[in-house]
Amino acid sequence: MAPKDFRQRRPSALPQVALSITLIGVPQAYAVLGMRVGRALFLRKVSDLHRRTKAVGLDQKRSSRKAVADREVDTEVTGRGKSRRDAQYGLLTAVANEADVSLGTVSKVVHRRRDVSEATRARIEELLTRHGYVRAWEAEARRPRQILAVFRDLSSPYTLEVTRGIVESAADMGVNTIVGTTSGRSIAQWLEECLELGALGLVIVISMLTEQDQRRILGQHVPVVLIDPLHTPSTNIPSIGATNWHGATTAVQHLIGLGHRRIGMLAGRSSSVAGAARLHGYRAALEEAGISYDPAIVRSTDFDYDEALVAARKILSPRDRPTALFAASDTQALGVLEAARQLGMTVPQDLSVMSFDDTLVAAMASPPLSAVRQPFQELGHEATRILLQLAEGKPPATMRMELATELVLRMSTAPPR
Repeated sequence: MAPKDFRQRRPSALPQVALSITLIGVPQAYAVLGMRVGRALFLRKVSDLHRRTKAVGLDQKRSSRKAVADREVDTEVTGRGKSRRDAQYGLLTAVANEADVSLGTVSKVVHRRRDVSEATRARIEELLTRHGYVRAWEAEARRPRQILAVFRDLSSPYTLEVTRGIVESAADMGVNTIVGTTSGRSIAQWLEECLELGALGLVIVISMLTEQDQRRILGQHVPVVLIDPLHTPSTNIPSIGATNWHGATTAVQHLIGLGHRRIGMLAGRSSSVAGAARLHGYRAALEEAGISYDPAIVRSTDFDYDEALVAARKILSPRDRPTALFAASDTQALGVLEAARQLGMTVPQDLSVMSFDDTLVAAMASPPLSAVRQPFQELGHEATRILLQLAEGKPPATMRMELATELVLRMSTAPPR
């Protein structure tokens, strides 16, 4: 907390003034000085100190998050930060020995001090260049601007679409993107990698953050943006998604408008924020139309083709099977199409299929899938924009952003016969 202006204080407040100064690191001699040389001189020194302290505080606020991350990396017990420091120290020692000067003289040249002769400075600079020494601020200027984008996997159409959105948007902003998954490396390890690389921040897509991960993000001020997190994150970590509830409601309302009354669903896992919202939207549309919810024709699976195929066969096998199925993702919808084929059903004559995502495979399916379109390009753009904003120390306008979906009608839906 910045020190208050004490120029309006009465003399009786002097002991409190001395205590406040000590707390912000001023030598106690100032307090003694204040008592010995009189109130006027004392208050003038306090005022000067106040201005200096305020200036230091402003300078500290202007320091980039990047510099903070670099300092934290140096203190990590990973060995890599210590190894770098040892290597730099060894290089400077070698230069000092070769130039026949002290290590202190080399340090002065490195830090642009003036109290070194021109001849000595030129000799040391030549040796530093020959040995490949790069000053910290020069390395910072040369370092490419980059972000990390981490996914649970890269096997689904959804993740490929989001990857493209992030990479292309980051490139438009002059930022490189490093893409990885959590299949072989944990979120904690990716956070460590982000600091080690000096990256601007991390976009985490469809992954689950542990409490420890969230504490580290907040404690070390690592810029992080989440896209479709599997669990509701801390309110202090920004997240982006689509209007999942509204999109699902619109999709089911369309099926109801076609005349379907028995509509099943392949939902996502209940632990998934997006999956839960889509299931709630499905139920809300049924309730609004006066259609009873039947759990017998609803199955929750991962956003996975094989799981969806098995679940869809179970829903479609009984005699009172639904006339329409709403899948919470394109991958699941492809499983529904295959289940219908195996059971001798024709889409959309025997079964209407509605999907959610509208990735490239939706239009290539047979028949092409009607689907709720997610704004993948905009998701990537907004995630990157907010991340760079956080890296500059600017808070986002909102901690939760939901982008509008759109219903795209193709050949997989029709009135029941």
